Amino acid sequence: MRFSIVTAFQPVDHLLALARAADKLGYHAISVPDHVVDLEELATPYPYTADGSRRWDIEAEWPDPWVLIGALAAITTRVRFFTSVYVAAMRNPFQVAKSVGTAAAISQNRVSLGVGIGWCKEEFELLGSDFHTRGRRTDEALELMKALWQPGWTEFEGEFYSAPRMQMNPSPSASIPILIGGLSEVAFARAARHDGWVGDIYPLEEACRHARRLGEMRAAAGAEGPFEIITALSDAFLPEHFVTAAEAGITDVWTMPWAYYSGVEASLEEKLDGMRRFAQDVIVPNRS
Repeated sequence: MRFSIVTAFQPVDHLLALARAADKLGYHAISVPDHVVDLEELATPYPYTADGSRRWDIEAEWPDPWVLIGALAAITTRVRFFTSVYVAAMRNPFQVAKSVGTAAAISQNRVSLGVGIGWCKEEFELLGSDFHTRGRRTDEALELMKALWQPGWTEFEGEFYSAPRMQMNPSPSASIPILIGGLSEVAFARAARHDGWVGDIYPLEEACRHARRLGEMRAAAGAEGPFEIITALSDAFLPEHFVTAAEAGITDVWTMPWAYYSGVEASLEEKLDGMRRFAQDVIVPNRS
């Protein structure tokens, strides 16, 4: 079992210290969320709360994922980065491919692209992107980006995007894993076609059920090779809980480990102390 640090809703001036600590203490990765803006009024309900309200304070900070990953990669040597999740369909896929490919080159291939189709219609409209075709455009954009990341000349022709013969440099020296977010059967099927799935916050039993379903879908599709299942667990805190998760196929847990010791409103010093304590209490026992 591997563990990742969640940077969602954290003050930007805490992030460099958290990244250095994650790199030193043996955490596997750092997750970086994505929103361009927070609109004051929304007609679109947030899909991951019972009443449709946003789970974050309106003053929460949302740094650009690829600027942040570039900065954190420059001060670390081992820890990986993934987006949780990046709404690629709101953007031009050529620009997304350029940003992600550059981050992979700078970090020496420590980047995974976590992608979701998005939920906020108003944010799509603000960025000039069609909300209703976002699923199909995501699928096509991912194929285009994989082609653009290959060294040498490439060209592409699809329903939404076309690329005449071109190169995009720098190109990553290794493939960039693509992870898919979402809880629908369509999202699971999309994840099964790629390299992994990024979940939300679930009780252990529900998370294990999702992991088993993903395993079934990959088996039915004849998919082979490494596959990451990344999720947060709301009721797991002992080493044996994480063993149960691993046995069900969950490969990674993303967490704010300071919440176990000091609560979610911890100071930076308490966050760093919580990361150290969690590493000793949970990460080390899970390696034995």
